[in-house]
Amino acid sequence: MTDNNQAHTHKQPLHSLAIAAIGVVFGDIGTSPLYSLKEAFSPAHGIALTNNSILGVISLLFWAIVIVVGIKYVLFVMRADNNGEGGVLALMALSLRSFDTKSKAAATLMALGIFGSCMFYGDAVITPAISVISAVEGLEIATPQLSHLVLPITIVILIALFWIQRHGTALVGKLFGPIMILWFITIGLLGLYHIIRAPGVIAALNPYYAASFMSAHVLQAYVVLGSVVLVLTGAEALYADMGHFGAKPIRMAWYVLVMPSLVLNYFGQGALLMQDPKAIENPFFLLAPDWALLPLVVLSTVATVIASQAVISGAYSLTAQAIQLGYVPRMKVLHTSELAIGQIYVPVVNWMLLFIILCIVIGFKSSDNLAAAYGIAVTATMVITTILLCVSMVKVWKWNKALVALIIGAFMIVDVGFFGANLLKVEEGGWLPLGIGAVLFFLLMTWHKGRMIVKERTAADGIPLAPFLQGLLAHPPHRVSGTAIYLTGSDTLVPVSLLHNLKHNKVLHERTIFLTFVTRDIPYVNDEDRVTVRDVGGGLYVVRAAYGFNETPDVKATLLEVGRMYDLTFELMDTSFFLARETVVPTQLPGMSVWRERVFAWMHQNAAKPTDFFAIPANRVVELGTKIEI
Repeated sequence: MTDNNQAHTHKQPLHSLAIAAIGVVFGDIGTSPLYSLKEAFSPAHGIALTNNSILGVISLLFWAIVIVVGIKYVLFVMRADNNGEGGVLALMALSLRSFDTKSKAAATLMALGIFGSCMFYGDAVITPAISVISAVEGLEIATPQLSHLVLPITIVILIALFWIQRHGTALVGKLFGPIMILWFITIGLLGLYHIIRAPGVIAALNPYYAASFMSAHVLQAYVVLGSVVLVLTGAEALYADMGHFGAKPIRMAWYVLVMPSLVLNYFGQGALLMQDPKAIENPFFLLAPDWALLPLVVLSTVATVIASQAVISGAYSLTAQAIQLGYVPRMKVLHTSELAIGQIYVPVVNWMLLFIILCIVIGFKSSDNLAAAYGIAVTATMVITTILLCVSMVKVWKWNKALVALIIGAFMIVDVGFFGANLLKVEEGGWLPLGIGAVLFFLLMTWHKGRMIVKERTAADGIPLAPFLQGLLAHPPHRVSGTAIYLTGSDTLVPVSLLHNLKHNKVLHERTIFLTFVTRDIPYVNDEDRVTVRDVGGGLYVVRAAYGFNETPDVKATLLEVGRMYDLTFELMDTSFFLARETVVPTQLPGMSVWRERVFAWMHQNAAKPTDFFAIPANRVVELGTKIEI
């Protein structure tokens, strides 16, 4: 997809985009009422269910939504778009433009962005688990005799959800918007019904109740903050999915439907607890009359599957971005839609997520236990987003530093408060997303560092391309018919595969193309800026194809563009692709410690083959091996 295509997508009617956004963007935050308030009043917190404590917690929930989502993300963070694209990696790429890539500041910002991405994966394994299991737990309220089926049903739903991923989500996606609209209207009306029965709960709109609750309980209230943050899970999705819909439709959907429905439901749950404190067993499902319980369980389950789908799709997109930016080894990326380039499927990520999620569900067994693990990944990403936003405000937008300090200072107080409260839950389950994030961070940084070392070694031993080609044309070897395409990482150095071919076969094809793919720090590259060609003469061409970090390099499309520019035709059956198959050998040379080099070598060996990643016909490829010592 190019900028032009993206602009075309955003020319759809605003209300149509808003409906689509409701189905994709708000699933995670929209299903938070299933478990958030119940967890805030967990018996482990020791908070008595009095009117004042209920009003205090509801007030905390309300103002958390207003400040973090309504003001920070919707009004400020969504302004920091990278050519229309959002998300922590896009924000990192935007922030890095103002720094020398080799400076310490750039390295710190890069590490922050990568760590934020790793925390997203920690979130991606918990969201489907806690969302689906909390919805299915409604069976315990509707029909207690079926409570033993909660875990098996959850596992079956999750396996089915991941199984259908390879078929794409275009068909199901059309239903997401209307279903989630029904969900938000339903939870809003359920909340409104109980607010009418106990209108005193409206007093929680006054931040005084949140402040007095915090001052009256202090330590307990700080622990409760770790549960209050559960109402904010999915806030990052508003920003991450901005490129799909644009900022205006997301803002419209948030203020017109999503936020009012969530607020009504939380206040309704508070009203119910003020009337019947025993309802804390499951305040969300007890909002509904008996006859509506089973339909609500079904609707909740569907809504949580949609919420999970958004996170799963986000994990695919983030992985594809990270591959393009050079932080993750190449993986097979399949496009599941000919119309929507953003709909992709990454098999390795899919099955790894399913395996980890099933282990989590079986290990934690209930949404109450999982709630302790949830939140720390979300709050860590929020802190990182705020730091990167600060850099963008100062360096990119050139805002007044005093104003930036005021805004960012306010956001950091809230973010750090939530993050600190969640650190208290590390022993209970918070170790899980932190552990996943830490392992991924190590692997990603090792891969990035290893690639840099390989580039340095290759450049040090490389032969400059321009003089080599001049010499080659002056004293040409035997020319053979057909086209040879050499895929190379640098358009200034002679590909190792060419040297091997000349050494062993002593021939040069009558038409030879040196093809280099370059990833820009923008999400999409315009078609007119995509391909640059240098005609060296004698049938030799140096081609540079630029792609954004949201795009997948396309060999066939690049060759068609070269053919259009130079009136050339490429017969695939008469074309050979030459690739260097690198084998990395860990040594004592300066760079990384040997054990990290071994990890990098293992990742390098198991990365997807270039033929799979670039979709090159395997029977047209010639691979020539080379060893690189690092």
